[in-house]
Amino acid sequence: MIADTQHPARPFKLWSQFQTHWELIFALLAGLFILIGWLLSQYGYAGLSVLAYVLAFGIGGFAKAKEGIIDTLEHRKLNVEMLMVLAAVGSALIGYWVEGAILILIFSLSGALETYTMNKSKKEISALMSLQPEKAVRFEDGVETSIPIESLRVNDVIIIRAGERVPADGELIDGETTFDEAAITGEAIPVVKAKGDEVFAGTVNVRGTILVKVTKPLSETLFQRIIHMVQTAQSEKSPSQLFIERMEGTYVKVVLLVVAVMMVLPHYVLGWSWTETFYRAMILLVVASPCALVASIMPATLSAISSSAKRGILFKGGVHIENLGHLKAIAFDKTGTLTNGSPEVTDVVIRDGLKQHSFFFHVASLETYSNHPLAQAIVAYSEPQLTDGITKPEQMEDISGYGVQGLFADGQWKAGSAAFVGEQEAAAFHNNVAERLAAEGKTVVFIKDDKGIAGVIALKDSIRPEAVAAIEALRKEGITPVMLTGDSEQTAKAIAAESGLTHYEAACLPEKKVSHIKELQRQFGTVAMVGDGINDAPALATANVGVAMGDGTDVALETADVVLMKNDLPRLAEAVKRSKKMNRIIKQNIVFSLSVVALLIASNFMQIVDLPLGVIGHEGSTILVIVNGLRLLRG
Repeated sequence: MIADTQHPARPFKLWSQFQTHWELIFALLAGLFILIGWLLSQYGYAGLSVLAYVLAFGIGGFAKAKEGIIDTLEHRKLNVEMLMVLAAVGSALIGYWVEGAILILIFSLSGALETYTMNKSKKEISALMSLQPEKAVRFEDGVETSIPIESLRVNDVIIIRAGERVPADGELIDGETTFDEAAITGEAIPVVKAKGDEVFAGTVNVRGTILVKVTKPLSETLFQRIIHMVQTAQSEKSPSQLFIERMEGTYVKVVLLVVAVMMVLPHYVLGWSWTETFYRAMILLVVASPCALVASIMPATLSAISSSAKRGILFKGGVHIENLGHLKAIAFDKTGTLTNGSPEVTDVVIRDGLKQHSFFFHVASLETYSNHPLAQAIVAYSEPQLTDGITKPEQMEDISGYGVQGLFADGQWKAGSAAFVGEQEAAAFHNNVAERLAAEGKTVVFIKDDKGIAGVIALKDSIRPEAVAAIEALRKEGITPVMLTGDSEQTAKAIAAESGLTHYEAACLPEKKVSHIKELQRQFGTVAMVGDGINDAPALATANVGVAMGDGTDVALETADVVLMKNDLPRLAEAVKRSKKMNRIIKQNIVFSLSVVALLIASNFMQIVDLPLGVIGHEGSTILVIVNGLRLLRG
């Protein structure tokens, strides 16, 4: 029975894999038939060898021939795919089956790789969609009803419990809570929300049950706009791609026009025989095929990608490593990119006369029962300062948006905001030390006992140790670094100063980050974005090169063009150098391959080169540009 239930799924899985990778499978099969055909010819089976080559032509050339024919019919212009097919057929017509089959094989392999890369780039949309709730709980006339989120309407009232994601943008109409808005702003520290505040779809209600009135249709929520921006950015073609597409039709038309002329004109003008005229036209079609031109780019690109992967930099396609070499500006997200992404205690100021042990005992005992990120950081810092354990306070109370309080043997203690402990007392403590700490971009927690302010604890998301070195290395490459963050102006200014940045933008929601990226593109040209959060996805997709930190969210990793697998920011400058080297090699290869084609065409016209020599020159130039590209494997 087990076998019977499992077998139906196996053919379906195999068919699904075939549908995904069929171009690559066909290309490999073509290579196999080329090998079979060559072996048969070596043993004297000429007829069977031709049959094997015909199968290689049909199987390997199917995808590109289909693509070329459909594209030609739809856009009414010729393309490189058609030229490759004609060049291969031309080789076969004059008896050079192996050369024609190899042309088909090389082009079909490149097409399979392009298809694979395109399929991979579409996954981030499904990753984004998985973060949106499928159901919402509508509250109407005291009755709770679970409904699909598609059924939500503006002015509906919904219930959101602790730990649940918000299904739609709305206004908080009952309750106070803390929201984890990392999906929208990317900031690690949750935001306090009270009645009248706006809440965003995709964010998480950290504690308590609240009522929210829907203010926007589902299609207009900030979360949906993030998805739309990613889709829009990925559908836009790069300038290089547009240039190649414009040149493609012209190149094919010129080659075919010259071949057509070569099939007729030399017979009448130069007195060639019809056999010689057709022979020379077929040689032209073979030597003018873009095989060497294609090989000028792909091996060099794959070598650079492989070399980068060994160093912890994963590129998702050749165009991205090419663009990196043209980089003029780079935008960094703050949290999790330039910083570690979690708050740490940086300063502790205790009231004169209060023993340090007593202070940390009460603080740890209060905060250990809170799940707020700040509380967890304070407990982690306080525990090593204690010689004894902690105790659970009596009358423990967690007041959302303000702090926590509890009763100890020596009286009541509080930990929280200035408003919670008394703003005047908070401002007066140690000559308003809290204001100085806040000016440094730090979050300040006040501790109070029955005698007044017992002390303050400052926390900050600390800079990655390697961030400053990475920024300086990029500057040396002529790249302007900029920081884009959803944090406040005060915090952004402090982090920018610490990391050596002179340009930064604060309070950036996803849409604003996209706007800044587009402005940088207008100002500098080629721009990269480095981020790690869901909120960075639109900016990563909009930038010419999107770079994600290896420990970032799935959405950022899927959206980005480049992934720093070990979160090693200084590797970016190395990648830029490697990209510039790759671009130089590609230019060398292109100039060389086109020069060889021009030389072979001229020699053919002068009747100096015959078909075997033309094939040797054509294929030899291909091998040379491949070897030149493989130099990038050394770094």
